[in-house]
Amino acid sequence: MYEIPELDTETFTRSSAIRIYPSEAFEGMREAGRLVAEALDMIAPHVVPGITTQEIDDRIRDFTTERGGLPACLGYKGYMKTTCTSINHVVCHGIPGDRVLKEGDIVNIDHTVIVDGWHGDSSRMYAIGEINPRSRKLIDVTYESLALGLAQVKPGNTFGDIGFAIQRHVEAARMSVVRDFCGHGIGRLFHDSPNVLHYGRKGEGAVLKPGMFFTIEPMVNIGKPHVKVLSDGWTAVTRDKSLSAQCEHTVGVTEDGVEVFTASPAGLFRPN
Repeated sequence: MYEIPELDTETFTRSSAIRIYPSEAFEGMREAGRLVAEALDMIAPHVVPGITTQEIDDRIRDFTTERGGLPACLGYKGYMKTTCTSINHVVCHGIPGDRVLKEGDIVNIDHTVIVDGWHGDSSRMYAIGEINPRSRKLIDVTYESLALGLAQVKPGNTFGDIGFAIQRHVEAARMSVVRDFCGHGIGRLFHDSPNVLHYGRKGEGAVLKPGMFFTIEPMVNIGKPHVKVLSDGWTAVTRDKSLSAQCEHTVGVTEDGVEVFTASPAGLFRPN
């Protein structure tokens, strides 16, 4: 059984100020981002009808630890799994277990690793066998919205520019952006300032500066944006039981744009 390590939680604490990391920190983030992306690449051929979400979790945990990484979610605030596996109308934080994936399901797998103290956080959608056109459109719109958000990441732009680009695209497709959850600062801490909203107005919010690290992770519902958290304290679902999708990258602001730390080495980030 995997033993949860004790992590240093005193050296790094969340601050209301947005942390600016030096240029040498980018290499640490690249290593963490590469490992989480490799783990999500590895699991892709296994995410098929008949597999349980616990099997997915076990495979990703073993892959991560065998390569020297630590699963950041395991033991975090009492959460006892390596990943979150969110199926169909589950928006986020679905807990792996004995649920068997079946033809037509869609599932988000969210994984975070720690490598030498640096965090890499990413999630992707996986289609289980043949999915219907509505599910495919939802996934496409979600990935397109992330790409549009990423295009706004450069010095001098604002966090509101990111949120506006995502919201405009999603709502033009007659879908909705979840407002109860957001992206976050990351680096030496799993969750740091700022909160990165996936909706907003151009020019509002903090100005982006080189050395900022954060996640962009839009959650998109086919129906209304409202969610509720189930009695387990983790699993968030759509109130109207409509399908939901999410995708996530960890990024850093560079001198002239953005570096995506969690890009897929195998080119598998966006499902076909």
